[in-house]
Amino acid sequence: MKKFIAILSAVCGLFMLGFFGQNNHVQAAEKTYTIDTDVTFPPFVYANTQNKYVGIDIELLKAIAKEEGFKVNIRPVGFNAAVQSVTAGQADGMIAGMSITEERKQKFDFSDPYYSAGIVMAVKEGSGIKSLSELKGKRVAVKTGTAGADYANSIKDKYGFEVVTFDDSDSVYNDVINGNSAACFEDSAVMSYAIKNGLGLKVVTKPTNTTEVGFAVKKGENQELLKMFNEGLAKLKANGQYEKIIKKYTSGTATSETKAKDTSSSSSSEDRTVMGILKENKSAFISGILETLKLTVVGIFCATIFGVLIGLLGVLPNKFCRGLSTTIIYIFRGLPLIVLALFIYNGVPTLIGTKVPAFLAGVITLMLNEGAYTAAFVKGGIESVDKGQMEAARSLGMPFGKSMRRVILPQGIKLMIPSFINQFIITLKDTSILSVIGLLELTQTGKIIIARNLEGFRVWAIVAVIYLVIITGLTLLSKWIERRINN
Repeated sequence: MKKFIAILSAVCGLFMLGFFGQNNHVQAAEKTYTIDTDVTFPPFVYANTQNKYVGIDIELLKAIAKEEGFKVNIRPVGFNAAVQSVTAGQADGMIAGMSITEERKQKFDFSDPYYSAGIVMAVKEGSGIKSLSELKGKRVAVKTGTAGADYANSIKDKYGFEVVTFDDSDSVYNDVINGNSAACFEDSAVMSYAIKNGLGLKVVTKPTNTTEVGFAVKKGENQELLKMFNEGLAKLKANGQYEKIIKKYTSGTATSETKAKDTSSSSSSEDRTVMGILKENKSAFISGILETLKLTVVGIFCATIFGVLIGLLGVLPNKFCRGLSTTIIYIFRGLPLIVLALFIYNGVPTLIGTKVPAFLAGVITLMLNEGAYTAAFVKGGIESVDKGQMEAARSLGMPFGKSMRRVILPQGIKLMIPSFINQFIITLKDTSILSVIGLLELTQTGKIIIARNLEGFRVWAIVAVIYLVIITGLTLLSKWIERRINN
């Protein structure tokens, strides 16, 4: 037991050291700001064929930073995660085609507007729907937290349709293309860009509910950054650079011009076959796989230590220890992983006033959630050993600790091995949920690629095969380890 406590303390100490070390580094780099964005929102932000982030927001932000003499650390976390990160103090600001609304002004301070956007309704090509009045009794797809979603919800009772929400634009479009939803509402520039890139939808309404788009910081904070953004934006408008950036991504020839720049290193157009997607996004897939494996290995290591410790507490001859173990297992097995991840990454910083790095938040999430399941089968494995074994050991004069270490645990571990193997595989799959806090693991990598090429079926098929290959390899390795231990 002392060894387990010592190991757990050492691991926690290392994490805290890295945590505070990163904070000190951030504080030292006073003119480097962390800016969150949604890279699945072209033409505002997306990844090009070299997997570099481009778009109206990115080019404006970088030009303003250069003009005003500050640096930016851009994090691709998704729209919802960006909103929560800024309000929790995890990021200094966000730029993601964000409409300026009175409701959002309660939580954010906005820059001067840098774009005006309207909402349009799009339907599947060949659809007979041409107006809002034809949506009665049908489903309409929207992206969570967007102006399109707000508009749809504001008129759904009037026109009698049902609103279904998704976390990314590709899922919204596919729901309409597949016939599950009759239409979708989207920003006019975003929809125009997607259709020009081959999306099988068509716009059937004129832009409405026009809103202005701005850069946002948490209300009352980072006012210097906000001031620099406004001053830099004014300079870009005065020297003509602003107009060039906007035209580059929104004019009639914007799509072809941007594609030409993105593929300047290639003599042919983007290959949309499975092999072509793999070849063009090889580095992105490799990076996503490495991040997934790193999260899995570190997460399962910490979860094992945490789980074994809590599981052992549950079999001690002490009511308090048993109750504590049962309570911890109940709480962290009962919480959905996504809720726990968002609470640790966005909720905890609000309470402690200190940023929590995304990777650390992800590891803690896996440790608590997977560790609770580990604790349950550790406790169950030990309790499944015949009680007469402990009684026999104690009758020979062995103390409880020695009886547990020499007699019970060796038998219990053999019973636990299959559960350990299953938990390792479950942890690998659960890393996909951590994309909600901006970790660029395999699932988030897939979303970013799809935002550019709109090849949802092929990209998700590739991601699925990669997961299956990794899981198969881990299963074979685990089975080999199991045979070695049992022999």
